[in-house]
Amino acid sequence: MNTLPLALRDSTTMLRRNLLHARRYPSLTLNLLLTPIMLLLLFVYVFGDVMSAGIGGGDRSAYIAYLVPGLLLMTIGSTTIGTAVSVSNDMTEGIIARFRTMAIHRGSVLIGHVIGSVLQSVASVVLVGAVAVAIGFRSTDATPLEWLAAFGLLVLFAVALTWIAVGMGLISPNAEAASNNAMPLILLPLLSSAFVPVDSMPGWFQPVAEYQPFTPAIETLRGLLLGTEIGHNGWLAVAWCVGLAVLGYYWSAAKFNRDPK
Repeated sequence: MNTLPLALRDSTTMLRRNLLHARRYPSLTLNLLLTPIMLLLLFVYVFGDVMSAGIGGGDRSAYIAYLVPGLLLMTIGSTTIGTAVSVSNDMTEGIIARFRTMAIHRGSVLIGHVIGSVLQSVASVVLVGAVAVAIGFRSTDATPLEWLAAFGLLVLFAVALTWIAVGMGLISPNAEAASNNAMPLILLPLLSSAFVPVDSMPGWFQPVAEYQPFTPAIETLRGLLLGTEIGHNGWLAVAWCVGLAVLGYYWSAAKFNRDPK
């Protein structure tokens, strides 16, 4: 067979395999999904009034609007940890050694993981978004074009983080190590503008929050959904996404194609 049809066929097969695994073992995805949902409920109902006053809002609804874009991106980071664990399991349980002996397109294994993870990330974002709407989040100022741009940013961000998570899974000796290696994908949003504005942080800490991928992506998504100023954050978010996706792809491909010792 030609290379392209073979790659498409085998990638589709691997995607189906990963989706079946996710359906049969949903506990990991659900556990990771609970983190952003619990943070959403905690910050809205426990700290909502205080935080809203701190950002100059009139009531809790102002803080809900501020909080949700960051938690949507945090949801993507949480979901991709499951990808690192899944890739590590494949590498350590012997199935990859079996795949190497079969007449399948070599890259289809990783492509199946990436596409499956992106689909799970989108589904998780929709679920967290539905919870946010149920407790009062509204995006009345966004136009259809801005909604489309917001969705495109979420998908692009999911692709970028997924390739990084795949690389983390490939270098991990077991599933526990993969989960630990991927923890920055959850911790970085906590150190960004997801919960409070960057300019309200201590001066020494502001560079940590500003010069990382989550903050420009959050500010861009916030601007698209709420009609606030985006400024230079738009191209910074896209640059971070493209850079991380390319880095993660080449890192993952190099690790995966290396012959086992």
